Amino acid sequence: METSEIVNVLGNCDLFRGFDTDQIEKIANLGVVETYEPGESIFRQGDLGENLYIIAEGCVSLERSIDLVERKGNAMICLLRKGRTLGCWSTLLGTSHSLLSSAVCTKPSTVIAIRGPALREIMLANHNLGFRVLERICFILRERLQGAYGAMERI
Repeated sequence: METSEIVNVLGNCDLFRGFDTDQIEKIANLGVVETYEPGESIFRQGDLGENLYIIAEGCVSLERSIDLVERKGNAMICLLRKGRTLGCWSTLLGTSHSLLSSAVCTKPSTVIAIRGPALREIMLANHNLGFRVLERICFILRERLQGAYGAMERI
C-alpha cells in the first residue's frame, strides 16, 4: 500500500475524517500496513497494547471473554469494517494498559497500525489536533462501551 493510499484510508476513517491533509500526511508516515487472514487475531484481551489500528479492508470482530463466576463466555462487542478504528487508546495518554477485548478478523483484512506513543508526540506538538483526536476517541469509546454492556446482557 502506497503512502497516498494510507492517507486516503486515514482521511476517511472515523478517527481522522475531516482533518487537514497535512495533518493526515504526518500521521500516515507513522502507519505500518499489516494483513490478517480470517480467524487471526490482531490483538488479544489481556495483551499490553501500544497501537491503534485503522481497518483499510476487511472485517474485525471485537470480542470480550467474560467470567462472572456463574456465567462464562465470549461476547461479541461489535463488528468493525473499513474506516473503523480499534486498539489501545491509553497509549495516547502516555500510559500502557491491558487490552480489554480481542480483535479477530472474520474476513481477510488489511489494517494500518499506528504506534500510540508516536501519535501522542504529534498530538503534543499540535494541541488543536490532539484535542480533535481525543474528542473523536470519546465518541468511539462511548459506542464501544454501549456495545460491551449490550454484549454482557446477552450472556
